[in-house]
Amino acid sequence: MAQTTAEVQTLRRQLRRLRCELPRVERLAAEHTILRRLKRLGVFQPGARVGIYLAVRGEVDLTAAAQHARLSGTRLFAPRITNFRRRTMAFLPLRPQQRLHANAFGIAEPMAPVACRLSVLRLGTVLVPLVGFDRAGHRLGMGAGFYDRALARRRDPRRAWRRPRLIGVAFACQEVDAIQPGGWDVALDAVVTEREVVDCRRSR
Repeated sequence: MAQTTAEVQTLRRQLRRLRCELPRVERLAAEHTILRRLKRLGVFQPGARVGIYLAVRGEVDLTAAAQHARLSGTRLFAPRITNFRRRTMAFLPLRPQQRLHANAFGIAEPMAPVACRLSVLRLGTVLVPLVGFDRAGHRLGMGAGFYDRALARRRDPRRAWRRPRLIGVAFACQEVDAIQPGGWDVALDAVVTEREVVDCRRSR
């Protein structure tokens, strides 16, 4: 059964509340375990290009992951909104001690010139924030659709390659039984939580 807009909004509020209410000690332990799982997946490798998000409002904090990535020689790129009306964003270099600014949603973005953007197709992996997820890799985001638009080419059935690899990052409490995807949604390849790594392609 298709989910109504009201049902989706209610679910989004419930899941955001759950992740924000996680006790600090439990949250830090979960983030440590998530980082360990990302390392085991081989996300951070010398010369690899990885898209990473800057956490806001209870999302899994990837600060420690970014520090490890730089030490391992991984090149990091973070999203920056390029057009609010068209809901578009680009991935720009994220370097140590780089100046950031908060966009209209309160999310930090790199200050690098837009001319420094990297095509999303040249990223090996993108770590994707989410509000909720199911085991088939359907993702409930904030509702603006920026990631789905940026990754739209992943929906093209004529393309044999599947770059970049899309890994959702979440706390286990954000899992739901099923999310009804829209025609514009881009499914995740995997989701990493403190409890497990969900292989979404196998589930689909």
